[in-house]
Amino acid sequence: MEVGNLTQFSEFLLLGLSEDAREQQLIFILFLVMYLVTVLGNLLIILAIVTESRLHTPMYFFLANLAFVDICFTSTTIPKMLVNHVTGHRGIPYAGCLTQTFLFILFASLDCFLLGVMAYDRYEAICHPLHYGMSMTPEVCSLLVGASWAVAFGNSLVQVILLSHLSFCTHNQVHNFFCELSTLLNLACSDTLLNNVVSNSEGSLTVVLPFIGILISYWLIFSTVMRIPSKTGRQKAFSTCSSHLSVVCLFYGTLIGVYFSPASSDKTQEKTVAAVMYTVVTPMMNPFIYSLRNKDMKGAFRSIVNRKPVFTQ
Repeated sequence: MEVGNLTQFSEFLLLGLSEDAREQQLIFILFLVMYLVTVLGNLLIILAIVTESRLHTPMYFFLANLAFVDICFTSTTIPKMLVNHVTGHRGIPYAGCLTQTFLFILFASLDCFLLGVMAYDRYEAICHPLHYGMSMTPEVCSLLVGASWAVAFGNSLVQVILLSHLSFCTHNQVHNFFCELSTLLNLACSDTLLNNVVSNSEGSLTVVLPFIGILISYWLIFSTVMRIPSKTGRQKAFSTCSSHLSVVCLFYGTLIGVYFSPASSDKTQEKTVAAVMYTVVTPMMNPFIYSLRNKDMKGAFRSIVNRKPVFTQ
């Protein structure tokens, strides 16, 4: 298709993580296993929370939503990469690339917002325990999740609409295993000033603002917990936050380490490795972190495993 005297590509080529055939085979097996573990692990978390009445609390409501978003987040990128490997064709249609970018930004933003909401929930539970039931009602929890979806959707929509107005006329090779926004902006041959401004302002706010909220929440939590005279009481309070803190460190550590670090000569490779961390490894690790460090979740998993099927005659 012609845009002025520029040719718009009909598809992009996802170069993936390696050009070596042996490494590609290993990567395929590794990513397939990680994807299956991610989906099954997060589905198990959702099942445990839905079926166990003792887990019908705000903290686990947010965790169930995070597990659902993690499944969607991983499913946005990994299946396409696996299909490309099986078919031997690395192409992704232009419309498909925009759709993948939209979904990637949407679910990445949702991860940030939900982690921020979960930190606020822990703040209310620890710092205002007597008013927790009134402040974190089902209506408030639903409103917080709904607002997260609305803001994430708006941010993603704006980014992709601006991206759709760009022309790609020289290179269509994406040095990644999915259509990532900053990589596509570098490939564009039209003016990307507005895209970069919006990406660096609006896009960064969806990452930075929840992170600031998390830092403030845990600073207040730490101050409150340190005033508890009992060592056992302090340990119990901190234990309710340990799983969430582990996920926050893993997720935000990779984002900050790449997108907010000084530029380097091997920036593309760094971003690709980091993308693997927060698109695959973090969603896969979440079920293990929450199940291994949470007695309620371990009890719920045991109940599911030990539950006897009911047969009707």
